[in-house]
Amino acid sequence: MASVPEMFGSMVFNKEVMKKMLPCEVYEKLQKSIDENSPIDIETGEFVARAMKSWAIDKGATHFTHWFQPLTEITAEKHNSFLEFDSDGNAKMSFSVKELIKGESDASSLPSGGLRATFEARGYTSWDPTSYAFVKNKSLYIPTFFCSYSGEVLDEKTPLLKSMYAVNKQALRVLKILGNNSIKKVTPSMGAEQEYFLIDKEVYKKRKDIVFCGRTLFGAKPVKAQDLSDHYFTALKPRVADFMHELDEELWKLGVPSKTKHNEVAPSQHEVAQIHTFSNHAADQNHIIMETLKQVAEKHNLVCLLHEKPFSGINGSGKHNNWSLSSDTGVNLFEPGVSPRDNVQFLVFLCAMIKAVDEYSDLLRISISSPGNDCRLGGNEAPPSIVSVYLGEDIMEILESIEEGKMYNGKKRGKFYVGLDVFPTFPCDTSDRNRTSPFAFTGNKFEFRMVGSAQSIASTNMILNIIVAQSLKEFADELENSNNIEKDLNDLLEKTIKKHKKIIFNGNSYSKEWEKEAGIRGLCNFKTTIDALKHSLDDKNVKLFTTHKVLSHREIVSRFEIHMESYCKVIHIEAKTMISMVRNEILPAVCKYTKELSSEILNKKEVGTGIPCQYEMESLKTLSDLTIKADNALNDLVDTLNIARKTYDLVDKADKYKKDVLESMNNLRNIIDTIEINMPKSCWPYPTYDDILFSV
Repeated sequence: MASVPEMFGSMVFNKEVMKKMLPCEVYEKLQKSIDENSPIDIETGEFVARAMKSWAIDKGATHFTHWFQPLTEITAEKHNSFLEFDSDGNAKMSFSVKELIKGESDASSLPSGGLRATFEARGYTSWDPTSYAFVKNKSLYIPTFFCSYSGEVLDEKTPLLKSMYAVNKQALRVLKILGNNSIKKVTPSMGAEQEYFLIDKEVYKKRKDIVFCGRTLFGAKPVKAQDLSDHYFTALKPRVADFMHELDEELWKLGVPSKTKHNEVAPSQHEVAQIHTFSNHAADQNHIIMETLKQVAEKHNLVCLLHEKPFSGINGSGKHNNWSLSSDTGVNLFEPGVSPRDNVQFLVFLCAMIKAVDEYSDLLRISISSPGNDCRLGGNEAPPSIVSVYLGEDIMEILESIEEGKMYNGKKRGKFYVGLDVFPTFPCDTSDRNRTSPFAFTGNKFEFRMVGSAQSIASTNMILNIIVAQSLKEFADELENSNNIEKDLNDLLEKTIKKHKKIIFNGNSYSKEWEKEAGIRGLCNFKTTIDALKHSLDDKNVKLFTTHKVLSHREIVSRFEIHMESYCKVIHIEAKTMISMVRNEILPAVCKYTKELSSEILNKKEVGTGIPCQYEMESLKTLSDLTIKADNALNDLVDTLNIARKTYDLVDKADKYKKDVLESMNNLRNIIDTIEINMPKSCWPYPTYDDILFSV
């Protein structure tokens, strides 16, 4: 059996493979093009195509696919075989440079936000040489861009890469001002913590709502959920441990640095985390993680749920996005060092981040917006919808000393001691962690905790990159012509802290007091996806994207329309599923049981008037009253859904789904969940929360 180092990346066409299979000069030209964002010539492409085909066939591949990230939060792929025939009709395996660098997909069927009409079907996929190809399921997967025939961007990957170049450009300007000329490239790095649920496949197949919507639309609270937090970090059950072991092996083969695995707080909830890497690689790897989670679960007769809120009343699933900036010299630009107050480079980049979050908190909220995430934010250990920054006491004191022009004495790191000398001592961190903060500084990086578990991290990291690029641009514009850089730099930091410290909050972000305080500070509090999306086309946001050439105005509008339409469609599907479940299964089950109750009451009365039937009478009355309420609520949902569906204006339609349809859905759910509590389990048509959450 192969060791982990031997296994890791064994199915990836990475630098080590390319060094072995490409001529030295070709490999160097390829890497130079990647590093400098310059075109790759056809001759180099031909060498790469031949080597990639030979390597993939040796790994058992018979097909290749251009693997891309359309605006659906998931990936897309179309497979073609290497099979071709020569002039004599003999079969051969072929893969040309043209097939490597260019593919064609249907750009009208995938979301385009009006950029492609139905009859304008042509779209192109193009090889992304910055990401590694890999072999999976006997196919060579080639990471690619995706754009329309007329050149508009239709994917998540392209804007992410553009934003990476933008932040690199502006970071180098600032570093040069600070006198650091040794750094030639700055790259955003990221590591995602992926939460998910595992449930038994047989239970899954019996829940129409989970099958169609990824979450339960009905379900009374279980007798025991996460009340005792006795699932968190506990020993893995054998079935889950076997699943996680195979998951790690599959991820390692594909070059995904899976590092951590554990049980999460909610029953049947778990987490896998990857080691930090460059943002574009991390985005690809997180897609691989999500796909592999589902595929490996299937082999263990399990189903992996990535929805942000599969079950009401217990923890939802997020994807903590750990973001930082690193240099080609191995320096983390957010590393405070031994003396953070004297580390000017750290302070400049820290203040740029604070300024960015304050000025573009609406974009950060937009980047994590989805119907599923709306269900999760603000409850059961998920951060609230208010974006704020946590820095900790030590860093906060440093910023206050700069703002007030005072000396900073520094906080000494104490030794950790619990009262037993046998335990080894170690230095304490200078501040605690804040698990309630949406955007927390955690030592040398920022943890953005609002990202939903089912979402692509490409969009979120694109926003992080571009808003920091804008802050750094403004810093550089102000300082490049300075005649007294030390004074002007200090003035800039002081001014930035005073203006943007309102975004910093080190307290309990779950508290009602913070919500009031945030309102007084003037911070955004968009409680729903639609509330946030309405700010997509604000002038400052459009200007941000176009200034850094990450998205054009037309592409911004298209993405706004895609997200609004997607929201409406998701809620519409959920509402239709609720209607179907109630009309076709739940109400008939209730009627059948009440009929049995009625028969029991009549049978007892026939036997004799002295036989009590109070329980049956009260149960019958309760369920009969609830049935009438459920029927009325069902009809109300049908009517409300029809009105929303027929609304023409997209924003008005989305508002109706957000308010009227969801309100009707919640009303119907509350009634049905009450009915479930009053029904015998044997008569209920679906597995209950007790069945689902404790099925593995």
